[in-house]
Amino acid sequence: MTVLKTSVRNFFAHKGRMALSAIAVLLSVAFVCGTLVFTDTMTATFDKLFGSTASDVTISAKKVDDRQATGMPDAVPASLQQKLVHVAGVAKSDPDVTSQDVTVADAKNDKISPSSGAPTIVSNWDPTETKAVEISSGHIPQSADQAVLDADTAKKHHLTIGDTLRVIAAPGDFKVTISGIATFKTTNPGAAVVYIDTATAQAKLLGNTSQYTGFGLTAAAGTTDDQLKQNVKAAIGSGYTIDTAAETKKKDQDDLGGFLDFMKYAMLGFAGIAVLVGIFLIVNTFSMLVAQRTREIGLMRALGSSRRQVNRSVLIEAVLLGVTGSVLGIGGGIGLAIGLMNLMGKVGMKLDTSELTIKATTPAIGLAIGVIVTVVSAYIPARRAGKISPMAALRDAGTPADGRAGRIRAAIGILVCAAGALALIGAGQADKASSGGSLLGLGVVLTLVGFVIVGPLLAGVIVRAVSAVVLRFFGPMGRLAERNALRNPRRTGATASALMIGLALVAGMSVVGSSMVASANDQLDKSVGADFIVQVGNNGSQPLTPAAEKALTATPDIEHFTHYTIVNAKLTLPSGSTVKTDLSAADPTYPQDLELKTVQGKLADAYGKDAMSLPEGFAKDHHVKLGDELTVLMTGGRPAHLKVAAITSDDTAIEHGSMFTNIATARTYLPADKMPGDFMLFAKAVDGKEKQAYASLKASVKTYPQIDVRDQADYKDLVQSQVNQLLYMIYALLGLAIIVAILGVVNTLALSVVERTREIGLMRAIGTSRRQLRRMIRLESVVIALFGALVGLGLGLGWGATGQRVLASQGLGILQIPWATIVIVFVGSAVVGLLAALLPAFRAGRMNVLNAIATD
Repeated sequence: MTVLKTSVRNFFAHKGRMALSAIAVLLSVAFVCGTLVFTDTMTATFDKLFGSTASDVTISAKKVDDRQATGMPDAVPASLQQKLVHVAGVAKSDPDVTSQDVTVADAKNDKISPSSGAPTIVSNWDPTETKAVEISSGHIPQSADQAVLDADTAKKHHLTIGDTLRVIAAPGDFKVTISGIATFKTTNPGAAVVYIDTATAQAKLLGNTSQYTGFGLTAAAGTTDDQLKQNVKAAIGSGYTIDTAAETKKKDQDDLGGFLDFMKYAMLGFAGIAVLVGIFLIVNTFSMLVAQRTREIGLMRALGSSRRQVNRSVLIEAVLLGVTGSVLGIGGGIGLAIGLMNLMGKVGMKLDTSELTIKATTPAIGLAIGVIVTVVSAYIPARRAGKISPMAALRDAGTPADGRAGRIRAAIGILVCAAGALALIGAGQADKASSGGSLLGLGVVLTLVGFVIVGPLLAGVIVRAVSAVVLRFFGPMGRLAERNALRNPRRTGATASALMIGLALVAGMSVVGSSMVASANDQLDKSVGADFIVQVGNNGSQPLTPAAEKALTATPDIEHFTHYTIVNAKLTLPSGSTVKTDLSAADPTYPQDLELKTVQGKLADAYGKDAMSLPEGFAKDHHVKLGDELTVLMTGGRPAHLKVAAITSDDTAIEHGSMFTNIATARTYLPADKMPGDFMLFAKAVDGKEKQAYASLKASVKTYPQIDVRDQADYKDLVQSQVNQLLYMIYALLGLAIIVAILGVVNTLALSVVERTREIGLMRAIGTSRRQLRRMIRLESVVIALFGALVGLGLGLGWGATGQRVLASQGLGILQIPWATIVIVFVGSAVVGLLAALLPAFRAGRMNVLNAIATD
């Protein structure tokens, strides 16, 4: 009990010194809890939506693996309706026509599709829809030219009743007038939804009135969903997908679950980095507190306290710190989740904060993480405190460094670094990206751990080198700042290591990102002969509509167009084994538009009759030779026997690993309704007419807002922007770890000022001005920050360069170092050091000289 009282008294006596460590715990726990609350709320929101829209039994087309992307939804015969209404247990059968392969534009021809990645859905208005929405103004569609729009989309795009919408689908496009606004009864997570009458939906989305995309059945009183499913299956056979409400909901959850799990675990990964950085801060805090209380602990030992009691006293303080930070972090995590939900609302994914989901496990996980991390971090300082002898009460504060332990630590650190370096070298020389990636991961972990262990040894070397360049202009204060940074290399190394981790990851990702852009641009310059690339959106996820293609191919000043699509197929190899893959089917002009190296044969020959090409790696792995004949079964078509006429090099970033064949070959073996639409058009301008052709193509698609026309410069900008978006997201998530690292610098300096109170008083007494004193502390902070930046950036450059070598076999052939980013980060680290020192320097300058000298 005495130990507990002493620990509580010490904790509250030094609460100011613990504050920044508590903030580090708070931030780490908040990120973890915020992620869990946010993803749990998203899951609950979608579950509620799925549950509210699922019919008792749903009938849809039989699922086809690797179905061709025709731009048309799968359908079932409308004649099924006559059978279904007579099935025992069916109270009502509602036909459904729904398509997501659509684009909806307003009267100005601007897309009203969500920017969040959520789908645009056009569906028929039927009783099933009233489960999810209700008309808040206007009326339901009563004719072919009327439609209902969801309220969120109407509000976002300032659309009202009477406004015109244009729906662009594969069979054609048509216009409707908004006759009503529908409000979701549950949260609409961001989809843009348009409802039209059933006959129009059949004709315009499916191309005929003899089909529906499915049926929603309502069970009669006393009939369970499972019983109804069995009755329906007996009546119509097994040629359809028949699901109960629970099964439909489960499928929807599974479809969404992969994305939500990826988001959750990615965010938790970055939270883990922040926790790791926080460990350095907590270790430093308790190490310095133990050092500052050496005489106090020595007196406790002299008065009879055992090593175990002293050890326990420090650990109890750690528990109090962990509990305090965790409780605040749990509250902060809930606030962070609400902030993320509001942010998602800005980009189009609406999540209602009234449906905030906080599972009982979330605060338990947050509390466990905060307490365990804090106690584990404080364990080594606590053991060190327990070893303090009673004689320490007679010495000045501070414990002498253990030279032998330091040498052992340095030796271990060097060995771990060497092992990590060997792993990175092995990764760079690996033949396959998979084996290279495993070695890269091992090398990253080992070098990171090794540099953390060897930090104190590096501090002595790098701090002196940095000081010789940076501090030589600041005279005596610069030399004192250098000596203060070197006074406790272990502390300096731990403080810098926290910053090192974040900056190493930033540098590594920057190198890989820059190399991706440089490699893609190089491939574009070397390989792409086409002047223009036409596709839907940024990634060509939807095929071009026939009407849009017709408008495009009528453009003047174009020498040729190349139609390009992706065909799903199953290959039967000479060994008899089968492989599911996809074929890039294009016109014979494609080799002119994209010049790919071949290791055997000519790519042009792959566009001959019943011919194809294979990538080098695939041919090697499956023992396929030039001239072999493969049986190719395109999904929904009949078998084709295609001769391997070319083997392409894997040394490319564009079309890496692709198999090519003539689009006419695909049309020969696929029926028209199974032939996928063109995902891209490549265009070559007439010589000297490039500018005119570009303007003409833009004009041709002016009425098709879903289509983008890009020249090579535009495409390079697209690649750059996509990589930048990814990097900025990663930088933002790493920002928390860097903030915690900055708190570590602030805390180390603040505790260092307390530790050197008497020293500071003596310096002031012999004539050091407040300004000089503040400068000394700021310079010390800058040196520590630059030390962390140098090691972190150097380590990150090594990781990034190795990552580029690992991905070289995937087309990432050029190593591009983003020197501008590296320099900005390095200079930014110096600025961070200055800012981190402001408060500790101000506090040191405000000390009363006599009180400081009198400090024991």
